Amino acid sequence: MDAWPPLAPLAEWQDSLATLHRWVQMVGKTRLALSPTENHCWHVAQYLTSRGLTTSPMPAGDRTLEVEFDFVAHQLIARTSDGAERTLPLAPHSVAEFYQRYRELLRSLGVNVRMWPVPSEIAEPVRFPDDHAHASYDADAVHRFWLALVRADRVFKEFRGEFLGKSSPSHFWWGSFDLACTRFSGRRAPTHPGGIPGLPDRVTREAYSHECISAGFWPGSPDAPIQEPIFYAYAYPEPPGCPAAQVRPEPAEYHPVMHEWTLPYERVCRSADPDGMVREFLESTYGIAAGLGGWNRAELERVPMPAPAGHASGS
Repeated sequence: MDAWPPLAPLAEWQDSLATLHRWVQMVGKTRLALSPTENHCWHVAQYLTSRGLTTSPMPAGDRTLEVEFDFVAHQLIARTSDGAERTLPLAPHSVAEFYQRYRELLRSLGVNVRMWPVPSEIAEPVRFPDDHAHASYDADAVHRFWLALVRADRVFKEFRGEFLGKSSPSHFWWGSFDLACTRFSGRRAPTHPGGIPGLPDRVTREAYSHECISAGFWPGSPDAPIQEPIFYAYAYPEPPGCPAAQVRPEPAEYHPVMHEWTLPYERVCRSADPDGMVREFLESTYGIAAGLGGWNRAELERVPMPAPAGHASGS
């Protein structure tokens, strides 16, 4: 259980990934509908559990509702604070069928949710009730991906604990389908240009209203410039000098299309010290971006990190 699991090649489980992505979005949209607004849209994210992904408790009238994907027993579990519980098996069935059964499950609990039934941040989206094409579920591949998320979540939480400034939790974004943790300088950022497919510009601009450095873990996508699982890191706004900076560890590099530093998961998985490799990546990319961006690191860090050679340490 302590090992970082090898993941199936994306080509072997991309249909299951696409199906699961849409299922997770339905639950994410439930949280969007029920949860009070938080800064940077943090109220819509999901969280890792010891068995899968959860919404955490959401207000539902006088009760709370929590919905969890259990990737050990492979079922969806919905619980309310008055003791009611419903389950839905995770098995090969279409997005349309899952959507219908999920809405019926919520109604059986007395929860009515207004939900825009269209996937977000997906090119050429098909409405959930009309999507009969995505109907795969490879339980082993999904379980391995969740185990990788568990390992990444552990390292992200340790990394977050070293920062005294504003920082997001380690949380899972159901739109982009990645686990991320973000640090903030405390200063306002220039208005984000928006333009992310399937995401209103007002949401993007709220998310990037302040300067930030974000890191995460993403499974890749057949429609993206990178088609393998990676760790990533980026700054917004990106300070000059990031593309040419020497990031550690050695497999990491700057991707000019994605404007992110990337570290292949496969190299982490095969490393003698996977946790250490990811930590080095997080510390290196943050140190470079914070130095180039002039962050006040002495005030923001619990124990200020030494600046990478050739970079300013901030004011």
